[in-house]
Amino acid sequence: MTTFTETATPPSSEQGWFTRSVSWLDSKGEDAWIAAMVLGFVFFWPIGLALLFYMIWSKKMFGNSCRKRSRRNSRSRHSMSSTGNSAFDTYKDDTLRRLEQEQSDFESFLQRLRDAKDKAEFDDFMDDRAQAASADSGPVNSAKDS
Repeated sequence: MTTFTETATPPSSEQGWFTRSVSWLDSKGEDAWIAAMVLGFVFFWPIGLALLFYMIWSKKMFGNSCRKRSRRNSRSRHSMSSTGNSAFDTYKDDTLRRLEQEQSDFESFLQRLRDAKDKAEFDDFMDDRAQAASADSGPVNSAKDS
């Protein structure tokens, strides 16, 4: 026969002050951790620095944002899966293909516009350069003729 032993957290009277503080801050949420860190920096900067390092090390600071981001990415992957309705899936595929084609056409149009603008600017530069060169060589030639 086996006996049941409780392995959960010990009662708060048996926990140390640090463990109780961490539990209390965890129950209040991420904002409480940030407030504690800021207050630590205000009153005695090594405490704030220690809290910052602890939050980064224990993933309390950035843990939730990474989980939210991965959930969002997994949702977008599932949106591309089949819905089970073949007519809708065909319509969705055709629409997505059409939108991708319109996007690539628009991007190529923008590239042609950029190229035309660059060519016009370069042509203006070359014309200005040619005018400056002819203006510089004009008085020199007339001086040679005299």
